[in-house]
Amino acid sequence: MLAAGLLLSLPYWLYQIFRHGKYRTGFFERMGRVPARLLRRGPPSSKSIWVHAVSVGEVLAVSPLIEQLQAIFPHRRVVVSTTTDTGQILARNRFGEENVFYFPIDFTFAIRPYLQALRPELIVLAETEFWPNFLRLAYAHGARVAVVNARISDRSWPRYRRLRRALRRMLAHIDLFLAQTQQDHDRLLSVGTAEERVHIVGNLKFDISPPAPAILERLRASLAADDAGPVLVCGSTVEDEEPPLLKAFENVLVEHRCAVMILAPRHPERFREIAHLLKQMGLSFFLRSEWSGEPLAGSVLLLDSMGELASLYALADVAFVGGSLVPRGGHNIIEPAQHGVAIIVGNYTENFRDIVSLFYSRDALRVATLAEFPLTLMQLLANDDERRALGRRAQEAMRLQMGATSRTLDALKLLLAHNPASQPVSAKADHNN
Repeated sequence: MLAAGLLLSLPYWLYQIFRHGKYRTGFFERMGRVPARLLRRGPPSSKSIWVHAVSVGEVLAVSPLIEQLQAIFPHRRVVVSTTTDTGQILARNRFGEENVFYFPIDFTFAIRPYLQALRPELIVLAETEFWPNFLRLAYAHGARVAVVNARISDRSWPRYRRLRRALRRMLAHIDLFLAQTQQDHDRLLSVGTAEERVHIVGNLKFDISPPAPAILERLRASLAADDAGPVLVCGSTVEDEEPPLLKAFENVLVEHRCAVMILAPRHPERFREIAHLLKQMGLSFFLRSEWSGEPLAGSVLLLDSMGELASLYALADVAFVGGSLVPRGGHNIIEPAQHGVAIIVGNYTENFRDIVSLFYSRDALRVATLAEFPLTLMQLLANDDERRALGRRAQEAMRLQMGATSRTLDALKLLLAHNPASQPVSAKADHNN
């Protein structure tokens, strides 16, 4: 069934590889060739903790956890896999390329070399990465498996219910689920997870402390020197959002001629497209990769870089978090909240429904439709007291939710302590495809 599914989806993957360049990087790693850099550290008999984080958001969420695992278990190597190129770049920057690799495709021939080379005692999966072959083979190799920051989104929920019979067998290979919310806990139980394996610990993303890149202070100094502002940071924007956001910025410039927008598209392959849009609209703009200190007043800074957005929200008077003005489900609002910034989101936020609902209940953000956004933005910029109070409430709402990392770490330590000696690989399991 898995092989048939892969063959049926092959045209899609080929399109992604050749049209957008997705998944081309690290192709041989994904197909099971363990990179030499992973084999240079430690004796062959050493064991590891394997953490898998799909993309940038997951890497950011588990970074504090990884750092604590490295400190508490200095004699166990902690390795990190990602699926996306952007996640790979961020993980290599944080944890060293000798400890980071692309997650293998879900076939025995690709997975088994990594299990044999890394000999993981514990595998930690961020959020809901359910790969049947991988989970079965990890179980057969004697590794304990935990899903941290576990969630089942509204988008995934109908599909999981339809597949719950097959899911029940697959989920039996997971020892521990550390859920974000009560709703995630209940959904996991309803698809067949044993109740004693599911615990609610909160959301790791509330504990993220982004590093301050060098560009942050350069930008801060430049904005101050030119008396530029107010600053609008639009982060994780998606297709069809940039045109109305830039139109709204044009309106802002009428009243605030020194205003600045920092625009960070969600997907790197769209950087060139957005640069072309800015030229078409006649807006002054700079690429982050080419900016060398020119005055930004009245301009857009297009953030064509990775891993910097979370910190640059600190410059904002108002932050907009993308994927929410159009039906994409929204993105994480925690990053601007930790800086005490006034936040606006659109009305499509189902991917982060619990977090948005929490902030909304505390009057800690503004929700606006596509038509309402320009007026909401102008009202916040016109009222300093309201805007700053909104940011303070967002920061306080976040502070009250912190602590998931320490609770997750305690649960993983207990799971690892109860891991029996490595079991021999089941030949029967290894030969099932």
